[in-house]
Amino acid sequence: MPFYGPVEAISRFVYPWSMSPRRKILVGVAWPYANGEQHLGHIAGAYLPPDIFARYQRMIGNEVLMVSGSDTHGTPVSVRAEAEGVDPAAVVERYHAGFVDSYLKLGLTFDLFTHTDTEIHWDATQRMFLRHREGGYIYNDTQHQLYDTEAGRFLPDRYVEGDCPLCGRPGARGDQCDDCGGTYEAVELGHPRSRLTGNTRLEVRPTEHFFLDLGKLQPALREWLREGKAHWRPNVIRFARAQMEHETLRGRPITRDLEWGVAIPVDGYDDKRIYVWYDAVIGYLSASVEWAQLTGAPEAWREWWSPDGGARAYYFIGKDNIPFHAMMWPAMLIGHGGLQLPWDVPANEYLNMYGRKFSKSRGHVIGIRGALKRYQADAWRYALTAIAPEGNDVDFTWDDFVERVNNELVANWGNLVNRVLGFAHSRFDGRVPEPGPLDDPDRAILAEVRDGFRTVGDLYEAVKLKQALMEARRLSQQANLYVHEKAPWKTLKTDPERAATSVFVVLQVIDWLNLLWAPILPHSSQQLHEMLGREGRLFGRQYTETVRDARGSHRVLRYDHAPAVGVWAPEALTPGQALQKPRPLFTKLDTDVAERELQDSATAG
Repeated sequence: MPFYGPVEAISRFVYPWSMSPRRKILVGVAWPYANGEQHLGHIAGAYLPPDIFARYQRMIGNEVLMVSGSDTHGTPVSVRAEAEGVDPAAVVERYHAGFVDSYLKLGLTFDLFTHTDTEIHWDATQRMFLRHREGGYIYNDTQHQLYDTEAGRFLPDRYVEGDCPLCGRPGARGDQCDDCGGTYEAVELGHPRSRLTGNTRLEVRPTEHFFLDLGKLQPALREWLREGKAHWRPNVIRFARAQMEHETLRGRPITRDLEWGVAIPVDGYDDKRIYVWYDAVIGYLSASVEWAQLTGAPEAWREWWSPDGGARAYYFIGKDNIPFHAMMWPAMLIGHGGLQLPWDVPANEYLNMYGRKFSKSRGHVIGIRGALKRYQADAWRYALTAIAPEGNDVDFTWDDFVERVNNELVANWGNLVNRVLGFAHSRFDGRVPEPGPLDDPDRAILAEVRDGFRTVGDLYEAVKLKQALMEARRLSQQANLYVHEKAPWKTLKTDPERAATSVFVVLQVIDWLNLLWAPILPHSSQQLHEMLGREGRLFGRQYTETVRDARGSHRVLRYDHAPAVGVWAPEALTPGQALQKPRPLFTKLDTDVAERELQDSATAG
């Protein structure tokens, strides 16, 4: 007989968001310096979280524009180029290609991942500069900078290192301290040393530059930070408000004595370039414009950037970028006018490894490309979300990685799927069984998991991704307990209808849980979606494309929304629906993984 009753009613449950207008969500992701491979700390802190958030937003029906790209003009790029004796563009091409490949394998659904050495970005940066200058927010002044007489040149930020003037940390770079997050000028460093020549007898010389008048922007910025930020993470809003309330902002230089970077659109400054801190954040805007042009609707970017359009802008970064995204970028937007200010800046703390910060120079690092070659992408997505440094610094160890993959992901969720689908496929002719009447435990587990669309969804919405994972894991464990108590492999002999009902119920639960897990585990969720007899793709299609403009060609990562069928709402399975032969979703890791990885790291070091 057809299946009607509680499950059908549950599948038609209406959620508040299904009745509210759809929203446009801009997801801005930190721009990585194109000077080296990214490591796990980068991915956990700033690159995986926005993808999980964006996938959820798409599933509930919102229109998402997720953009970022390689930061090509940072001094780390030119420093590496000079060390290697090559043009900076060659360094950019090498590492940008690596970013695109890694993000594709990890499953980061950028609507556009581009870079900053494009014609559109140059134009957007120069327009912003001129707009600020016309509005009286940019002025000229003489600045004293460190000069290396051996190299015969000034030393902007990464070209010099020394003791942090705020916390005393040795080896701090010339613009910002990784330990305390403070920003300063290179001349304030203690015991400065040139990274070009090693010279410690540096001179302080005057040089003329353009400055952004942050002091003039401070009143409007302070007012904006005082209101409507209850949803911001405490560490982010505390830092920004403390700066606004207790300090007077100084003008900050936005040009440098460099040959690599966006040219200053004012005559007489051919030997200088726009400084990367000002240039890079404009990438969120220029990437949106580039995306619009690539889609054939050149003005479409305005729908995400108009302050009157109801869009929300989220900026996903590490804590070292809080000053630039909670203060300086909003100040730049205020000075420009007519552009949407950030809705949220969900900055993460640091992911460390064995009690120390990741360090490429010291060999204390796990590169993402190698990590993806050795272990499943979804295993990394699970483990890094489970230990996400959302509120404090977190330590990564290989033992913890193995523990989480084997005893949480595989033993809990993977085992539930494998044993239930395997049993259903072998004992019910490879189809969803026809259920009988539901009992109280049946209704209870269905109701509890159905409510996960609200509880887990609210956590995704609040960018509490670690808690969302924990709630999805708890619901998966509840499903495991249900299967253990019902034991359909036993009741099949004595009460076939009861066994069929139990299997139907848990298959329905697995189908719903698959949607709850999908933002975190997109690869295995698609596999399970198909094994359950569902058609289509839960998410859209990622692909790469080569774009050419007046500045050359660059490879970009893009995302096509059209193939997606994922919906954040419970739908009923159809009795008789064909199931595919189940395949394991996850690979259990060998117990000696930690030992081997540490040995390989020691050998490489």
